[in-house]
Amino acid sequence: MHVQIETFTVRKRFALTISRGTTAQSTNLWVKLAHEGIEGWGEASPFSTGSRPQSTEILLAALQEVAPLLEKFTPFDRQKIEQVLTEVNLPSAARAGIDMAMHDWLGKKAGLPLWKMWGLDRSRIVPTSVTIGINSPSGARERVRDWFGKDPAGIKYRAVKVKLGNPAGIEADKAMLIAVLEEAPANLKISVDANGGWSLNSAIEMCRWLEKYPINYVEQPLSPVADMDELSELYRQSPLPIFADESCFNSSDIPKLAHCVHGINIKMMKSGGLTEAMRMIHTAKACHLQVMFGCYSDSAIANTAAAQLSPLADYLDLDSHLNLLDDPFTGAIVENGCLLPNGRSGLGVQLVEIVE
Repeated sequence: MHVQIETFTVRKRFALTISRGTTAQSTNLWVKLAHEGIEGWGEASPFSTGSRPQSTEILLAALQEVAPLLEKFTPFDRQKIEQVLTEVNLPSAARAGIDMAMHDWLGKKAGLPLWKMWGLDRSRIVPTSVTIGINSPSGARERVRDWFGKDPAGIKYRAVKVKLGNPAGIEADKAMLIAVLEEAPANLKISVDANGGWSLNSAIEMCRWLEKYPINYVEQPLSPVADMDELSELYRQSPLPIFADESCFNSSDIPKLAHCVHGINIKMMKSGGLTEAMRMIHTAKACHLQVMFGCYSDSAIANTAAAQLSPLADYLDLDSHLNLLDDPFTGAIVENGCLLPNGRSGLGVQLVEIVE
């Protein structure tokens, strides 16, 4: 099989600010895998959790180095290919691009969408949240209006994630969240994500303060390098469920977190693709944890790939492509607030048609 890599740059409609900084655009990698006249597509997106950055340059170099090693295989050789990728220590986002492309190829070969090949039920897909980044109270209100509009009858989305962990402190977090709650439509599903921006004392105070509002869960309140003792203490004192994101890359991370979180956030770029994401789902469920899917600055390729598995998720946050000005791809579609994979074979992703 032949692997080809191309770069493409996407720009956000609204720049996203989290506790670690602001992102306005991203240069991602389009992975194309050709065999027997069929081409499978995947995506590798740069990301950083603070301690393990995977830049576009790192991912591109890694994929270019491994591509010749894969030519002797076919997309049916997933176990052999996984061994090669492990031996060369390929970054997780680069693995994700190859793994997605192999799954896309297999689905196209079979003439079936992946969700149907796996026997999954699209009616079980929960609404995806859209994200409000760290902002001033007035800026947060504006973002709510950008996502949800002013006409309650025309609401397209049914869930929102609010980024907290403002470097200015938890009083700034509180003021912003109150502004979002006052502006948001009624009956909206709401979660918060601090991206490791709180100390233990601040996290305990915030979780107790958040309890009086309709918050589903608190994501990554402590730094990913925080020791398990702190996370365990927060787990003991928090009245709200705690989800791990930056602290949980793959299935091997889950058992050590199981005693101090209520759920995990699976992302294609952290996990290394659909193969490991499936392992993470089963491992989390075996540990009695809930599962959510998230994203970085991903296009419709990666989010549509995640949507193939989304009937198995308790929460979804697959909105990055919905905030892009120039996504070159189209795939899963939003219906009644839910991101639904379509009926096309493989991932079901296509290039956007440009009308002259």
